[in-house]
Amino acid sequence: MSKRIAALRKIINENKLDGLIITKQQNWQYLSGFSGTNAVLLITGEDNYLITDFRYLAQAAEEVTGFHIVKPFAVIEDTLVEKVTELGLKRLGFEDDSISYHVYSSYRGKLTDVELVPLHQAVETVRQVKDTAEISALRKAAEIADAAFDDVLKLIKPGVRESEIALEIEYFMRRKGAQKPAFDLIVASGPRAALPHGVATDKTFAAGELVIIDFGAVYAGYHSDMTRTVVLGQPDRRQRDIYELVLRAQERAIEAIKPGVKCSAVDLKARDMITVEGYGANFGHGLGHGVGLEIHEKPGFTPKDDTVLEPGMLLTVEPGIYLNSWGGVRIEDLVLVTADGYEILSKSPKQLIRL
Repeated sequence: MSKRIAALRKIINENKLDGLIITKQQNWQYLSGFSGTNAVLLITGEDNYLITDFRYLAQAAEEVTGFHIVKPFAVIEDTLVEKVTELGLKRLGFEDDSISYHVYSSYRGKLTDVELVPLHQAVETVRQVKDTAEISALRKAAEIADAAFDDVLKLIKPGVRESEIALEIEYFMRRKGAQKPAFDLIVASGPRAALPHGVATDKTFAAGELVIIDFGAVYAGYHSDMTRTVVLGQPDRRQRDIYELVLRAQERAIEAIKPGVKCSAVDLKARDMITVEGYGANFGHGLGHGVGLEIHEKPGFTPKDDTVLEPGMLLTVEPGIYLNSWGGVRIEDLVLVTADGYEILSKSPKQLIRL
C-alpha cells in the first residue's frame, strides 16, 4: 500500500495541495485495504486518515495499516471537516466524479477558509498499472471464469433457457471461490445476440443459433471478464465467416500489444480489419477496457484513448459484430501487458464450439 500512497502523494504535490479527500469506494479500498462500504480517506503530505462509522471500526482495525483510524463523533462528513480544520489544511483536493453536489456544497459551507480543488481520476490513473498482488488476484479470477465456462458447456442445448445457463455459471463460480459475478451475466442467443449487453432472459435456445456468453468472477475484489460465442449445431457459412473475421481481428489486435504502443493503435488493428470486410458499422463499441477493482477501468482500447501501454496494465480485447434480427459474435480475452509484449490470462478455447 505504501507505494500506492507514494504515487498519489506525487499527484498531490504536483497540484500543490495540502491534502486529498478520497470518497470513491474502490479507491479507498485500493489505498487502504479497507473493504467496508462507508468511509472517507484524507491523505495529506505526511499522514493518512481513514474515517468510518461505528459498524466498521473493528473491521478497519483488522484490515488497515498505515492509517490513523478516526472514530466519527457524528456523521463522517462532519468528522472530516473537524479533522481538516484541526490540521490547518488550506488547499484540499477532492474526487470530482464521486462526490455529490449536496456533499460538495456542505463542505463548501463548512470549510470557508479552505480552497476545494477538483481532481479528475487521480487515483484511477495510479490504478492503471497493477502490482504483483493485483495481478495474482486477477489471474485467479480469470481461472475461475475459465473453469465455469468449461463446466457449463455440457448444459447448453436447444430448449434450455438463457437464465439457466447464467444461474449455473454464477453458482459454479461462487463454489470455486468467487465473491460474486463481475456483472450481470450476458447470455444472448439467436437474434438477441445482436444486443452487445443482452443480459440473460427466459428465452430458450434453438438449434442453429449463435449464443454469446459474457461473464466474469470477482476474487479478492478483482474482476475478470471473458466472452465466448458458441453455436447450437452446425454453423452455416455466414456464421463461420463472421466468427472467423472476429477471431482474426482479435488475434491481430492482441499481437500489437506491448509497452510503448498507444491504446488507440491497438483498437485500430481490429477495427480496420472489420471495416475492410464491410462490418465497420456493426462494431459499435471500443475494442476493450481496463479491468481491476472495477469491471470498467482506465485505460481503454478505443479510437480516442492515446494512453501509452505500460507493463502491468491489464485490459480486455473484445471485438464484436452485431446484426439486427440475425445475431452476433463477440470474442473477449483478458490480456496483461508484460515487459516485452503480452500474456493472455483467459485460457478457454476460441475455436467456434459446436454444441
